[in-house]
Amino acid sequence: MKRARQTSESIELAAILAFSGGLMDAYSYLARGKVFANAQTGNILLFGVNLADGDAARALHYAVPVIAFAAGIALAHSIKIFSREHRLHWRQIALLVEAALLVIVSCTPDDLNLIANSLTSLGCGIQVQAFRKLHGNGFATTMCIGNLRSGTQRLVDYVHERDRAHLEGCLLYYGVILCFAIGAITGSRVIGALGLRAILVSSALLLVAFFVMFQDREKGARERAAAPDTAAASASPSPGAEVSPGADARILHHRRRAIPILALAPWPQAVPPPPRIAPSPFGVD
Repeated sequence: MKRARQTSESIELAAILAFSGGLMDAYSYLARGKVFANAQTGNILLFGVNLADGDAARALHYAVPVIAFAAGIALAHSIKIFSREHRLHWRQIALLVEAALLVIVSCTPDDLNLIANSLTSLGCGIQVQAFRKLHGNGFATTMCIGNLRSGTQRLVDYVHERDRAHLEGCLLYYGVILCFAIGAITGSRVIGALGLRAILVSSALLLVAFFVMFQDREKGARERAAAPDTAAASASPSPGAEVSPGADARILHHRRRAIPILALAPWPQAVPPPPRIAPSPFGVD
C-alpha cells in the first residue's frame, strides 16, 4: 500500500487528530447542550426534528454549527490558497487557528453555548479540510462513517484477494476509529474533572500535532528516491575505463543497490556488401 510521503499523511498525526476529534465531539455533546461538533448529519437531523416540533430556538442551536462547520472548510481552503509557506506549512497555520479557537471556547460561559459550539464546529471544519489523507488514502479525523466504509471495503478485499496491502489499509482505518473512540471516552472523563476547560486538552493535542509537522518527510522521500541513482553512478565504469571485447556492460538496478552485470554478447561481424547487379540491356530492372 502507499506510504506517507509527508507528515500530514502519517499514522502518528492521524492518531493525534482523531483522538482530539473524539474529545471535541464528546465535549460539545456532554458539556455544551447536546450539540455535535463534528457529526453534522446528527445536527441536521435534530434541526429538522426540532423545527417540525415548532421549537425554532432549539432548531437554531443545531443549524448554526452546521454553517460554522462549512465556514471552517472554506477558511482552511483559503489558508491553503493564500499561504506562501516560507516557514510554516499551511496545515500548521490551520492547526494554530483551530487551537486558538478552542482556547476561546474554553473561556466561553455555559449561557453562550451557541457561540461555543459554533466555534468548535468552525475548528472541526478546518481540521477535516486540512487533513484528508492517511498514507495516500482518503480519510477523516473528525468523523467515522467514511473510515468505517473504507476499512470494511478493504477487509472484504483482503478476504477475497489475500493481498496484505488491503489488510494494512483496513487496520489503518479501524485504528483511526479506535483513536476517535478513545478520545471520546477520555473527553467524558476530563469533563468531570475540568468542566468547560476540558476542551483545552484538544488545544494542547493540536499544538503537539503542529510540532510533529516540522518533520520533513518529503525531504527524506527525495533522498531515498535519489539513492539508487547515486549508487548506479558509483558502480558504472568511468569514461576512460576499458571494457573487454565481447562484453556488454550493463547496470541492473535492484531496489536501492546498483549491481553491475556483464552480459556476454558476440562481437558483431562485418556484413559483406550486396552483389552488384548489371543493368538490364532492355532498360527494365
